[in-house]
Amino acid sequence: MADFHGVFPYLVSPVNTAGEIRAEVLARLCDDLIKAGVHGLTPLGSTGEFAYLNQAQRAAVVQTTIEAANGRVPVVAGVASTSTADAVAQARAYQARGADGILAIMEAYFPVADAQVESYFRAIADAVDIPVVIYTNPQFQRSDLTLDVIARLATHPRIGYIKDASTNTGRLLSIMNRCGDSIRVFSASAHIPAAVMLIGGWGWMAGPACIIPRQSVELYNLCQAKRWDEAMLLQRRLWRINEAFARFNLSACIKAGLELQGYPVGDPVPPQAPLTAEQRKLVETALRDLA
Repeated sequence: MADFHGVFPYLVSPVNTAGEIRAEVLARLCDDLIKAGVHGLTPLGSTGEFAYLNQAQRAAVVQTTIEAANGRVPVVAGVASTSTADAVAQARAYQARGADGILAIMEAYFPVADAQVESYFRAIADAVDIPVVIYTNPQFQRSDLTLDVIARLATHPRIGYIKDASTNTGRLLSIMNRCGDSIRVFSASAHIPAAVMLIGGWGWMAGPACIIPRQSVELYNLCQAKRWDEAMLLQRRLWRINEAFARFNLSACIKAGLELQGYPVGDPVPPQAPLTAEQRKLVETALRDLA
Protein backbone atom coordinates (compact mmCIF):
# COMPACT_ATOMS: atom_id res chain seq x y z
CA MET A 1 0.00 0.00 0.00
CA ALA A 2 1.38 3.41 -0.96
CA ASP A 3 1.90 5.88 1.86
CA PHE A 4 -0.38 8.84 1.16
CA HIS A 5 -0.11 11.57 3.77
CA GLY A 6 -0.02 15.32 4.12
CA VAL A 7 -1.49 18.05 1.93
CA PHE A 8 -3.17 17.03 -1.34
CA PRO A 9 -4.60 20.08 -3.15
CA TYR A 10 -7.83 19.45 -5.01
CA LEU A 11 -6.75 20.88 -8.36
CA VAL A 12 -8.93 23.14 -10.45
CA SER A 13 -9.69 22.23 -14.06
CA PRO A 14 -8.72 25.21 -16.25
CA VAL A 15 -11.06 25.30 -19.26
CA ASN A 16 -11.02 27.89 -22.06
CA THR A 17 -14.09 29.27 -23.83
CA ALA A 18 -13.83 26.54 -26.48
CA GLY A 19 -14.08 23.86 -23.81
CA GLU A 20 -10.42 22.84 -24.06
CA ILE A 21 -8.30 22.10 -21.00
CA ARG A 22 -5.59 24.75 -20.55
CA ALA A 23 -2.88 22.16 -20.08
CA GLU A 24 -0.01 24.63 -19.83
CA VAL A 25 -1.75 26.51 -17.01
CA LEU A 26 -2.55 23.34 -15.09
CA ALA A 27 1.00 22.03 -15.56
CA ARG A 28 2.49 25.27 -14.20
CA LEU A 29 0.15 25.17 -11.22
CA CYS A 30 1.10 21.55 -10.49
CA ASP A 31 4.80 22.36 -10.71
CA ASP A 32 4.48 25.36 -8.40
CA LEU A 33 2.44 23.37 -5.87
CA ILE A 34 5.09 20.64 -5.80
CA LYS A 35 7.81 23.26 -5.33
CA ALA A 36 5.75 24.68 -2.45
CA GLY A 37 6.04 21.31 -0.72
CA VAL A 38 2.65 19.64 -1.15
CA HIS A 39 2.66 15.89 -0.63
CA GLY A 40 0.42 14.89 -3.54
CA LEU A 41 -1.99 16.15 -6.18
CA THR A 42 -5.65 15.32 -6.65
CA PRO A 43 -7.15 16.11 -10.06
CA LEU A 44 -10.93 15.82 -10.43
CA GLY A 45 -11.84 16.33 -6.81
CA SER A 46 -14.81 18.55 -6.04
CA THR A 47 -12.85 21.73 -6.82
CA GLY A 48 -11.93 20.11 -10.13
CA GLU A 49 -15.57 20.38 -11.25
CA PHE A 50 -15.69 16.72 -12.29
CA ALA A 51 -19.49 16.86 -12.55
CA TYR A 52 -19.27 19.50 -15.29
CA LEU A 53 -16.60 17.94 -17.51
CA ASN A 54 -16.93 15.40 -20.30
CA GLN A 55 -14.83 12.25 -20.57
CA ALA A 56 -12.18 13.80 -22.82
CA GLN A 57 -11.79 16.82 -20.56
CA ARG A 58 -11.43 14.66 -17.47
CA ALA A 59 -8.83 12.48 -19.17
CA ALA A 60 -6.87 15.57 -20.24
CA VAL A 61 -6.83 16.91 -16.68
CA VAL A 62 -5.55 13.60 -15.29
CA GLN A 63 -2.95 13.16 -18.04
CA THR A 64 -1.64 16.71 -17.63
CA THR A 65 -1.35 16.29 -13.86
CA ILE A 66 0.51 12.97 -14.13
CA GLU A 67 2.95 14.39 -16.67
CA ALA A 68 3.53 17.53 -14.63
CA ALA A 69 4.10 15.57 -11.41
CA ASN A 70 6.58 13.34 -13.22
CA GLY A 71 6.80 10.99 -10.25
CA ARG A 72 7.76 13.70 -7.75
CA VAL A 73 4.56 13.31 -5.73
CA PRO A 74 1.69 10.81 -5.98
CA VAL A 75 -1.29 11.68 -8.16
CA VAL A 76 -4.64 10.45 -6.84
CA ALA A 77 -7.16 10.84 -9.66
CA GLY A 78 -10.84 11.41 -9.00
CA VAL A 79 -13.35 8.91 -10.38
CA ALA A 80 -17.03 9.79 -10.21
CA SER A 81 -20.14 8.46 -11.87
CA THR A 82 -23.73 7.46 -11.32
CA SER A 83 -22.86 4.17 -13.05
CA THR A 84 -20.65 1.47 -11.56
CA ALA A 85 -19.49 0.32 -15.02
CA ASP A 86 -18.49 3.84 -16.00
CA ALA A 87 -16.63 4.42 -12.72
CA VAL A 88 -14.74 1.15 -13.18
CA ALA A 89 -13.78 2.16 -16.74
CA GLN A 90 -12.51 5.54 -15.52
CA ALA A 91 -10.45 3.96 -12.75
CA ARG A 92 -8.82 1.49 -15.12
CA ALA A 93 -8.08 4.23 -17.65
CA TYR A 94 -6.45 6.49 -15.06
CA GLN A 95 -4.34 3.66 -13.69
CA ALA A 96 -3.21 2.91 -17.24
CA ARG A 97 -2.22 6.57 -17.64
CA GLY A 98 -0.03 6.33 -14.56
CA ALA A 99 -2.16 7.48 -11.62
CA ASP A 100 -0.78 6.42 -8.24
CA GLY A 101 -4.19 6.16 -6.61
CA ILE A 102 -7.91 6.62 -7.17
CA LEU A 103 -10.24 8.98 -5.31
CA ALA A 104 -13.56 7.16 -5.60
CA ILE A 105 -16.65 9.38 -5.58
CA MET A 106 -20.24 8.21 -5.90
CA GLU A 107 -22.76 10.36 -7.69
CA ALA A 108 -26.45 9.52 -7.38
CA TYR A 109 -29.66 10.76 -8.98
CA PHE A 110 -31.96 8.25 -7.32
CA PRO A 111 -31.27 7.28 -3.70
CA VAL A 112 -29.02 4.25 -3.31
CA ALA A 113 -29.15 1.76 -0.43
CA ASP A 114 -26.12 0.85 1.66
CA ALA A 115 -25.56 -2.45 -0.14
CA GLN A 116 -25.34 -0.72 -3.51
CA VAL A 117 -23.11 2.06 -2.13
CA GLU A 118 -20.74 -0.60 -0.85
CA SER A 119 -20.79 -2.56 -4.11
CA TYR A 120 -19.98 0.60 -6.12
CA PHE A 121 -16.81 1.35 -4.16
CA ARG A 122 -15.84 -2.30 -3.95
CA ALA A 123 -16.13 -2.66 -7.74
CA ILE A 124 -13.74 0.25 -8.28
CA ALA A 125 -11.21 -1.21 -5.84
CA ASP A 126 -11.54 -4.65 -7.45
CA ALA A 127 -10.81 -3.15 -10.87
CA VAL A 128 -7.41 -1.58 -10.12
CA ASP A 129 -4.07 -2.49 -8.57
CA ILE A 130 -3.43 0.89 -6.93
CA PRO A 131 -4.71 2.31 -3.61
CA VAL A 132 -8.25 3.68 -3.46
CA VAL A 133 -9.35 6.61 -1.34
CA ILE A 134 -13.09 6.46 -0.71
CA TYR A 135 -14.72 9.88 -0.60
CA THR A 136 -17.89 11.11 0.99
CA ASN A 137 -19.37 14.59 0.90
CA PRO A 138 -22.97 14.34 2.13
CA GLN A 139 -23.57 18.05 1.62
CA PHE A 140 -23.53 17.49 -2.14
CA GLN A 141 -24.32 13.81 -2.56
CA ARG A 142 -27.59 11.89 -2.28
CA SER A 143 -25.80 8.85 -0.90
CA ASP A 144 -23.50 8.79 2.11
CA LEU A 145 -21.04 6.26 3.44
CA THR A 146 -22.33 5.01 6.77
CA LEU A 147 -19.96 3.84 9.48
CA ASP A 148 -20.98 0.23 8.86
CA VAL A 149 -20.23 0.50 5.13
CA ILE A 150 -16.91 2.22 5.80
CA ALA A 151 -15.91 -0.52 8.24
CA ARG A 152 -16.69 -3.23 5.68
CA LEU A 153 -14.89 -1.41 2.86
CA ALA A 154 -11.85 -0.93 5.10
CA THR A 155 -11.27 -4.70 4.92
CA HIS A 156 -10.62 -4.47 1.16
CA PRO A 157 -6.87 -4.79 0.44
CA ARG A 158 -6.80 -1.68 -1.78
CA ILE A 159 -9.10 0.59 0.23
CA GLY A 160 -6.76 2.11 2.79
CA TYR A 161 -7.92 5.72 2.97
CA ILE A 162 -11.04 7.83 3.32
CA LYS A 163 -11.56 11.50 2.55
CA ASP A 164 -14.54 12.63 4.61
CA ALA A 165 -15.94 16.09 3.84
CA SER A 166 -18.88 15.92 6.23
CA THR A 167 -17.27 18.66 8.42
CA ASN A 168 -18.10 16.43 11.41
CA THR A 169 -14.83 15.84 13.25
CA GLY A 170 -16.58 13.51 15.69
CA ARG A 171 -17.51 11.28 12.76
CA LEU A 172 -13.82 11.10 11.83
CA LEU A 173 -13.01 9.92 15.34
CA SER A 174 -15.76 7.29 15.06
CA ILE A 175 -14.22 6.06 11.81
CA MET A 176 -10.81 5.82 13.45
CA ASN A 177 -12.24 3.95 16.42
CA ARG A 178 -14.20 1.52 14.22
CA CYS A 179 -11.52 0.84 11.63
CA GLY A 180 -8.25 1.25 13.53
CA ASP A 181 -5.18 0.97 11.32
CA SER A 182 -7.12 -0.49 8.38
CA ILE A 183 -8.11 2.93 7.06
CA ARG A 184 -6.39 6.30 7.23
CA VAL A 185 -8.41 9.48 7.45
CA PHE A 186 -7.97 12.56 5.27
CA SER A 187 -10.14 15.52 6.14
CA ALA A 188 -11.42 18.52 4.28
CA SER A 189 -10.05 21.91 5.25
CA ALA A 190 -13.51 22.70 6.64
CA HIS A 191 -12.91 20.22 9.48
CA ILE A 192 -10.08 22.45 10.80
CA PRO A 193 -7.14 20.21 9.83
CA ALA A 194 -5.04 20.82 12.92
CA ALA A 195 -7.80 19.30 15.05
CA VAL A 196 -8.01 16.31 12.69
CA MET A 197 -4.25 15.81 12.88
CA LEU A 198 -4.46 15.95 16.68
CA ILE A 199 -6.95 13.06 16.79
CA GLY A 200 -5.00 10.91 14.35
CA GLY A 201 -5.60 12.19 10.81
CA TRP A 202 -3.08 11.66 8.01
CA GLY A 203 -3.63 14.96 6.22
CA TRP A 204 -6.23 16.75 4.17
CA MET A 205 -7.40 16.94 0.59
CA ALA A 206 -8.84 20.36 -0.11
CA GLY A 207 -9.32 23.06 -2.73
CA PRO A 208 -7.96 25.98 -0.66
CA ALA A 209 -4.54 24.29 -0.59
CA CYS A 210 -4.24 25.32 -4.25
CA ILE A 211 -3.95 28.97 -3.26
CA ILE A 212 -2.30 28.66 0.17
CA PRO A 213 0.05 25.69 -0.38
CA ARG A 214 3.03 26.92 1.63
CA GLN A 215 0.88 27.80 4.63
CA SER A 216 -0.92 24.45 4.37
CA VAL A 217 2.36 22.55 4.31
CA GLU A 218 3.64 24.61 7.24
CA LEU A 219 0.52 23.71 9.21
CA TYR A 220 1.01 20.02 8.46
CA ASN A 221 4.67 20.17 9.50
CA LEU A 222 3.80 21.87 12.78
CA CYS A 223 1.25 19.16 13.50
CA GLN A 224 3.72 16.42 12.64
CA ALA A 225 6.20 18.00 15.06
CA LYS A 226 3.43 18.17 17.70
CA ARG A 227 3.94 21.91 18.04
CA TRP A 228 0.23 22.29 18.71
CA ASP A 229 0.24 25.85 20.07
CA GLU A 230 1.94 27.16 16.93
CA ALA A 231 -0.24 24.97 14.75
CA MET A 232 -3.43 26.37 16.24
CA LEU A 233 -2.22 29.96 15.82
CA LEU A 234 -1.63 29.29 12.12
CA GLN A 235 -4.89 27.34 11.83
CA ARG A 236 -6.84 30.31 13.17
CA ARG A 237 -5.26 32.55 10.52
CA LEU A 238 -5.96 30.09 7.71
CA TRP A 239 -9.56 29.65 8.82
CA ARG A 240 -10.34 33.12 7.44
CA ILE A 241 -9.96 31.67 3.94
CA ASN A 242 -12.55 29.00 4.69
CA GLU A 243 -14.92 31.56 6.16
CA ALA A 244 -14.69 33.68 3.02
CA PHE A 245 -15.07 30.75 0.65
CA ALA A 246 -18.00 29.20 2.50
CA ARG A 247 -20.14 32.08 1.30
CA PHE A 248 -19.82 31.30 -2.42
CA ASN A 249 -19.27 28.52 -4.97
CA LEU A 250 -15.98 26.88 -3.96
CA SER A 251 -14.55 26.29 -7.43
CA ALA A 252 -15.38 29.88 -8.36
CA CYS A 253 -13.51 31.08 -5.27
CA ILE A 254 -10.44 28.94 -5.91
CA LYS A 255 -10.33 29.92 -9.57
CA ALA A 256 -10.70 33.59 -8.66
CA GLY A 257 -7.91 33.25 -6.11
CA LEU A 258 -5.63 31.59 -8.66
CA GLU A 259 -6.41 34.27 -11.24
CA LEU A 260 -5.36 36.87 -8.67
CA GLN A 261 -2.11 34.93 -8.21
CA GLY A 262 -1.35 34.96 -11.94
CA TYR A 263 -2.79 31.64 -13.13
CA PRO A 264 -5.25 32.16 -16.02
CA VAL A 265 -7.48 29.24 -15.06
CA GLY A 266 -10.67 30.85 -16.38
CA ASP A 267 -14.18 30.86 -14.99
CA PRO A 268 -16.07 27.92 -13.50
CA VAL A 269 -17.70 25.63 -16.04
CA PRO A 270 -21.32 26.71 -16.83
CA PRO A 271 -23.95 26.64 -15.54
CA GLN A 272 -21.85 27.67 -12.56
CA ALA A 273 -21.28 31.41 -12.39
CA PRO A 274 -18.01 33.23 -11.76
CA LEU A 275 -17.70 35.50 -8.77
CA THR A 276 -18.95 39.05 -9.12
CA ALA A 277 -16.49 41.92 -8.87
CA GLU A 278 -17.57 42.52 -5.29
CA GLN A 279 -17.15 38.86 -4.38
CA ARG A 280 -13.70 38.78 -6.00
CA LYS A 281 -12.69 41.69 -3.79
CA LEU A 282 -13.60 39.66 -0.71
CA VAL A 283 -11.39 36.80 -1.91
CA GLU A 284 -8.59 39.24 -2.67
CA THR A 285 -8.90 40.78 0.78
CA ALA A 286 -8.80 37.39 2.49
CA LEU A 287 -5.64 36.42 0.60
CA ARG A 288 -3.97 39.78 1.22
CA ASP A 289 -4.73 39.66 4.92
CA LEU A 290 -3.27 36.15 5.11
CA ALA A 291 -0.10 37.19 3.28
